[in-house]
Amino acid sequence: MRIREYAETDWAQVWPIVEDVIVAQETFPFDPTWPAEVAHEVWVERPPGRTVVAEEDGTVLGTAKMGANRPGPGAHVATASFMVAAAGRGRGVGRALCEHALDWARRQGFAAMQFNAVVETNMAAVELYRRLGFTVVGTVPDSFAHPTFGRVGLHVMHRPL
Repeated sequence: MRIREYAETDWAQVWPIVEDVIVAQETFPFDPTWPAEVAHEVWVERPPGRTVVAEEDGTVLGTAKMGANRPGPGAHVATASFMVAAAGRGRGVGRALCEHALDWARRQGFAAMQFNAVVETNMAAVELYRRLGFTVVGTVPDSFAHPTFGRVGLHVMHRPL
């Protein structure tokens, strides 16, 4: 598996991943009715941000986007988001994408990385982020409508770089 810069020709493989994740409504606070064009606008970062794909033998197994968490006085803190195809789960794709984002943020001179909305029931992500040095600095209660668990919290997770 290799992680590389996103190219527009990747959207044909990235969109089904994004669509599956947002339609499931379990891990991302994105509108499940978004058409591909809206999802593309939200997912694909403009420079100086970055979007990447993890691919193996020409198949995209996951994607990540990264950039400044906020403009202006908050621009020294990075953020990132990750989506992994069903076929890529449990294979280290998410970890590789997160490590890539952390390395990128370090090279760009960011002081920290912060995730603003990690669904507390997404234990695979929460545990991965903890293993990579993130801590939960707060949880916004009942702020995500999970299709199975009802209203659950969104963690804000942070780590210095």
